[in-house]
Amino acid sequence: MTQVPIGSDRLTLRLPAPGDAASIAHLLNDEDVVRHLSHVPFPYSIEDAHSFIDSSLGRGLLKVGHAFLIEERSTHAVVGAIGVRAKDLPDGLAVGEIGYWVGKAHWGQGFATEAVAALLPHCFDVWGMDRVTANVNAENVASRRVLEKCAFSAVGMVDLWMPARGHATPSVVMVLGADQRACDNALPILTVVAVALLDGDDRVLIAQRPEGKAMAGLWEFPGGKIAPGESPETALIRELNEELGIDTEQSCLAPFCFASHRYDSFHLLMPLYICRVWAGQPRGREGQSLRWVAVNDLRDIAMPAADVPLVAMLRDFL
Repeated sequence: MTQVPIGSDRLTLRLPAPGDAASIAHLLNDEDVVRHLSHVPFPYSIEDAHSFIDSSLGRGLLKVGHAFLIEERSTHAVVGAIGVRAKDLPDGLAVGEIGYWVGKAHWGQGFATEAVAALLPHCFDVWGMDRVTANVNAENVASRRVLEKCAFSAVGMVDLWMPARGHATPSVVMVLGADQRACDNALPILTVVAVALLDGDDRVLIAQRPEGKAMAGLWEFPGGKIAPGESPETALIRELNEELGIDTEQSCLAPFCFASHRYDSFHLLMPLYICRVWAGQPRGREGQSLRWVAVNDLRDIAMPAADVPLVAMLRDFL
């Protein structure tokens, strides 16, 4: 079993719940969306949504495999769905077929690419698949581009039945093998250091990334890059002074845990420290907003994907 939810920069992949049926039916009862899908009926009813949900939770009849809703983290709105199901092949290889859709109102925002990239590591590393395939309607250039961005290659064509069209249409067969992921190792490793500043009520200080920066609007633990020749503690002391105008000492920094997260162009390694003692009043010296938040409330705040596992560790610790 994979650990859910699965987080990315802007999205959460989570199991559906009965209360999601109306959202799913609303997004899928759209011919422009369903006309490219080979396993989805049209018109799409609330009963169809409940059948999908039941099957995703292991108590229905549809062959959905590992199926998740795609939720936008900042709004908690359902924007689509993604899943992978095992295929039986005579060569003994473990193969999964991935499928996804995004509601029309959310097209053009890169959600499908981000969701596929988030799910693929679980296909190979958790479920032990040797390769992942996808069938893309030949007319659906945008969906093919999603897979190409995730290193899939076209290997052939197949005719698939499209329920919304009432006939079979040509589809491109796309494949990604586990051995093609070797390029992941070539990503540069970026090491940054972060801290959970805790006040007397065990609230933690978070800072919002300002406009103009990558992942603007998300909230994160204070910290920053480690300069050449710096230790993580020295870098953190410097960053706290530059960013927040506070001073602390190495003896006040307790190593706690770390995050390891792959982004598109680099792999992030981020040790997290806990600090309860410092001098000065934190203030955003670089235009960032600050908030003191109860640790249990962090789950409802949009944070970078790398920070999400750290939140769970803090909740367990405090």
